[in-house]
Amino acid sequence: MANEVMMQSFEWDTDGSGDFYKKLKKDAKTLKENGIDGLWLPPMTKGGSDMDVGYGVYDLWDLGEFDQKGTIRTKYGTKEELLDAIKSLQDAGIKCYADVVLNHKGNADFTEEFKAVMVDQNNREQDVSGEMDIEAWTGFDFKGRAGKYSDMVWHYYHFSGVDYDVKSDTSAIFRILGDGKYWEEDVSGEKGNFDYLMNCDIDHDHPEVREEIFKWADWFIDETKVDGFRYDALKHISSNFIHDLSDHIINEKGEENFYLFGEFWQYNKEEIAKYLETTDYNIDLFDVPLHFHMQEASKSMGNYDMRKIFDNTIVADFPAQAVTFVDNHDSQPGQSLDSWVEDWFKEIAYAMILFRKDGYPCIFAGDYYGLIGEVKTEAKYDLINNMLKVRKNYNYGEEDNYFDDPSVIGWVRRGDEDHKPLVVLISIKDMAEKQMFVGESEAGATYVDLSGKNEDITIDENGNGVFTVGPGSVTYWANKESL
Repeated sequence: MANEVMMQSFEWDTDGSGDFYKKLKKDAKTLKENGIDGLWLPPMTKGGSDMDVGYGVYDLWDLGEFDQKGTIRTKYGTKEELLDAIKSLQDAGIKCYADVVLNHKGNADFTEEFKAVMVDQNNREQDVSGEMDIEAWTGFDFKGRAGKYSDMVWHYYHFSGVDYDVKSDTSAIFRILGDGKYWEEDVSGEKGNFDYLMNCDIDHDHPEVREEIFKWADWFIDETKVDGFRYDALKHISSNFIHDLSDHIINEKGEENFYLFGEFWQYNKEEIAKYLETTDYNIDLFDVPLHFHMQEASKSMGNYDMRKIFDNTIVADFPAQAVTFVDNHDSQPGQSLDSWVEDWFKEIAYAMILFRKDGYPCIFAGDYYGLIGEVKTEAKYDLINNMLKVRKNYNYGEEDNYFDDPSVIGWVRRGDEDHKPLVVLISIKDMAEKQMFVGESEAGATYVDLSGKNEDITIDENGNGVFTVGPGSVTYWANKESL
């Protein structure tokens, strides 16, 4: 992924007219020219309606092909339009990554009665009822698909939990009973056991479930020709199951030919390390700790210690496994993991993922194009495109850090035989300057602020430059002759 950048192509309120795939096809060449090398596409499978963002997944085998849940298309378009978009993006040189939702199923076709126990919502290991008969929406027969691709009918025993009893009209978390059936043990320990997240929680230990998902993964990859998977909700799914599925995919496609990464929404360093080890380091993870550090810094009124912003992050501790990001559809305002990075800090944050040596940066469509839902934000299209251009031209070589002041940090990418150095300076408080070494070979060179905020400076005879930055801002500098 040397110097490559991916973009999350959607946000929670992305237009639901059904033209999304057609727009991607139209924009493919422009996105590549702007510096996007990979695109994280939204969930492609049929949800509960034509406005389902994709996480209320109903039928994994329906990519916008069958008349189910009142619609043929998904929120984003039809299967034919999806395949056309993927081909156009790949022809333009952009890898396509599918958002894969394997934790749960929703919008069932019929109810079933079975035995369950109610559990404490804050401690799912604690039963708060005895064995009881409940009725829940756990039956999936996909009549609109009529058995094409797969004839499996899903029943209650393919799941481990639900959140609603029709019989008593009770919303609660119910653990489904059965021989040897329990919550998965190899999931997050939050809430006692965080196997259950939402809807009908899939039992990944059930042999029929395991067989079906492996079969689906093979079909899906062959059908869509995608270049990788973005796994959703990893901390709620058996890590051993994800290990086995990923191992299967890699054995089929080859490690170099299929990229696996995922959402493991976890701050704890030990839990992250354990997950990476359990999955044989085959799955890269979004750098959630770095995201939270950015959010905290953006809300600190300039009082965050920037020397520590990379402490205990994935990009610092496991650089080869880090997908760095600023925000995403879950962290945007009003969503389940709302932790939005304040607007004034965005350019700083993008500098910290685009102008560093390590990490696979992920741009968010909600920043690139602006949020369009109830909370609206201005597009940073031109700003990010300029930063992408800077990354492509200058983000090379070794990295010298100048993390010697709590509110003013900087670093130098030293460049290589074909690329001149890049200098980055950040202040979250007052206007500041910092002397940084760019190399004796740069003595006498004029350096220009590529962010457009400052006058040019001259590198002294020892290879040092005194670089400046305004309050709450970032500047990035390169040799003027290299432009």
